Amino acid sequence: MKTIHIFILFIVVAIAQLFVPAQMIFNQESIIKTGTAYKFKTQPVDPSDPYRGKYINLNYEQNTFITTDSIWERQDKVYLYLETDSLGFAKINQVSKTPLNSDKDYIVGNVWWYNKAEQKLNFNLPFNRYYMKETKAYDAEVAVRNNQRDTIQNTTYALVYVKNGEAVLNDVVINDISIKDYVEKENNNQ
Repeated sequence: MKTIHIFILFIVVAIAQLFVPAQMIFNQESIIKTGTAYKFKTQPVDPSDPYRGKYINLNYEQNTFITTDSIWERQDKVYLYLETDSLGFAKINQVSKTPLNSDKDYIVGNVWWYNKAEQKLNFNLPFNRYYMKETKAYDAEVAVRNNQRDTIQNTTYALVYVKNGEAVLNDVVINDISIKDYVEKENNNQ
């Protein structure tokens, strides 16, 4: 009798361990399929995490917002409401400490700090790491850095899908080419 209970418990635990990651994957895929795509201009560097692997750490040009509301604490949640500028890039047009009754897309970031003199709220976006194959991450970071230093106009951005306050970083793009393809192309040209 005890053996059957242990076996049933084992099956329940095994199913739960499979269900949780499957649900996380399903949620992210759902956001990519049905969410709205936004392009965030980036400034990457390439650190390494021994537990998570190689990634490109993304810093964004849009990381501040002018507001007279000065009661912000470090690490507070900040609701960032989005719109698209004339060039097709994401732009924060409103911030709030609580969700607003709005049909606009939003993401939830964290307050970095508030500059009272400039009335500027500095925040971190929740999608600041783009993971790649270990063999390509360094080449990708170098390609992006070189491309941003180039005097010819170039565009490097993160393609992020947003739905109901959740965001999924889908790709990093250099001059309208996926970073994966860009690195492959650069390696083939050498």
